Amino acid sequence: MLVAVCSSAVFACKDAVVLVHGNTASPDSWDETYNYLRSKGYAANDILRPNWGSKTCAACNNHRGAEETPVRNAIQSALSRSCTGRIDVIGHSMGATLAAQQIDKLAVSNRVDAFVGIAGAFRGLRTCGTYPFNVWSSTCGRYGLSIQSPFLDGLSGAPLGDRVYSIKSNIDQIVCATGVCSVGGVHSSRIWNENASYTYVLGHFGLQTDTAVKQYQLIK
Repeated sequence: MLVAVCSSAVFACKDAVVLVHGNTASPDSWDETYNYLRSKGYAANDILRPNWGSKTCAACNNHRGAEETPVRNAIQSALSRSCTGRIDVIGHSMGATLAAQQIDKLAVSNRVDAFVGIAGAFRGLRTCGTYPFNVWSSTCGRYGLSIQSPFLDGLSGAPLGDRVYSIKSNIDQIVCATGVCSVGGVHSSRIWNENASYTYVLGHFGLQTDTAVKQYQLIK
């Protein structure tokens, strides 16, 4: 009987969490975060990890159409099941901008308690060039991550939640691939109107896997 009482107490009411992986990655790339959240009392049903995009063609993925659907569905499902009526959203790499786009499209920023963008390219990727003189690919095109793409320009300034944070690195192999991390003098992983930004000496993928504790601290 005592065990049952303790077990029910562990799973106290918490915001549902949506974890959006990056380009060509998969939901299990969030295993470190998922397992840490579970250790902190989150129920399995309250952690959603949408599976989006091609896993074999990074240049084929963008922020339009089929890539949007799983993320939009996950956010809507999280909102419908969250016992608090609010959610937290964490995105890595292209998953950060994709998650931000869906929050904006659904107009649910007022129901997002915390948004955390990890290693995102919110201001574009220098390797993609500057739109419309960008590298020709879906990922770098009109709906992609070229600097000043219509997609990024349209998303810029959109409210994403009550609290907004970015996690970044100056040795990020993707965001800083050219040796320069900034766009217009601002690190590309920083988010407009953010509450705080945290810098780690980690690579692009380590920023996702090795900051689980910080991610939890930011959304709790």
